Amino acid sequence: MKTIFYTVFFLICAPGLYSQSAVQKIDALLQTYYKEDQPGAFVQVSRHNQPVFRKGYGLASMQTKEKISSSTAFNIGSITKQFTAFCIVQLAEKKQLSLQDKLVKYFPGFNAAVGNAISIQQLLTHSSGIIDHYAFTDTTQVKHATDKDVLQAIEHIDSTYFTPGTAYRYSNTAYCLLALIIEKVTGMPYPAYIKKNIFLPLSLQHAAVLQVGKPIDNQAYGYDYDSSKNHFQRLDAADAIFFSTEGDGGIYLSADEYLKWFQSLQKPLAANKKLVQQCRDPQFVIDAGKKLAYGYGWFVSQKDSVKAVYHSGSNGGFRAMVFTLPEKDYIVTIFSNRTGVDLEDLVQQINDLLRVTNNSFTKIEALVSFIHTSPIFAQCKEIL
Repeated sequence: MKTIFYTVFFLICAPGLYSQSAVQKIDALLQTYYKEDQPGAFVQVSRHNQPVFRKGYGLASMQTKEKISSSTAFNIGSITKQFTAFCIVQLAEKKQLSLQDKLVKYFPGFNAAVGNAISIQQLLTHSSGIIDHYAFTDTTQVKHATDKDVLQAIEHIDSTYFTPGTAYRYSNTAYCLLALIIEKVTGMPYPAYIKKNIFLPLSLQHAAVLQVGKPIDNQAYGYDYDSSKNHFQRLDAADAIFFSTEGDGGIYLSADEYLKWFQSLQKPLAANKKLVQQCRDPQFVIDAGKKLAYGYGWFVSQKDSVKAVYHSGSNGGFRAMVFTLPEKDYIVTIFSNRTGVDLEDLVQQINDLLRVTNNSFTKIEALVSFIHTSPIFAQCKEIL
């Protein structure tokens, strides 16, 4: 009855900009992807701080049968990067670090040639060329990898994929190192710094960075979908070695809490206006023809004077997507605890149904979970 109530409420109360028919079509669309007795998603659309659509689908846990709601905490995967980036830029604004600082300043044990070539800014924009840590981590000795394990795996490597600053290559390794830089500069663990400087000021009481062994309030569990067997198998923090790294994908929070974060970016405190603009402005060009760039923790695409700012997330069985048009105060959020659904395509379909200008959205390749795509994980326990 509660689910029916919320659906009816938002069909009636959706702003006049959008017809009830469009909202009903979104609900029908989502029901084709997410079933009541399977892992699912929470989907919300908001414009001008008013709900357009808002509904949960499916189960947060297949064991307890708990339903997904707006307060369910999902691991948001790489959407974590915008929080890590904001903290780095915040520390730069306070003159506690410089974006031009080199890696070797914070990690003196780093290979000198690499450590003296890569800057913090290049880590932020995925233009560092730093080698991925996955193939160099001793997975026989690591059950739940941490950011420190990432550093240990790559600090003595004497090469990069390309000359730093000359190309783009998406890097989880870079954001693990950024989290460690936050710790070195502040003297605080990354989870504690994020909590003190972002979560608590915004009253995100239940948001947390994953720390193995510590409970997560209202937690959803991730599941991998095998389409050949129509079967879900749990793929969560306990089931994947690299799930637990922090700066690149460790945050859990709910759709309600993420909306508060977005609203804080739309109307930032005076001290944060410059920081927000830096993060959501193009900082490194990925594809000039498609007008696609990376900011600090965000993809940025601008066509016909409409700027889209967005990011996907992928970690274990979790998938997430946030698409925003900041000047239009428009956001689509999809937090999901299952694989097998193309969330970027789903966002595009939602935008089309709402007749939202969508030509600035350059679809990026989904960030596929590494454990399903790389042979280096043959010895890892989480291989299905």
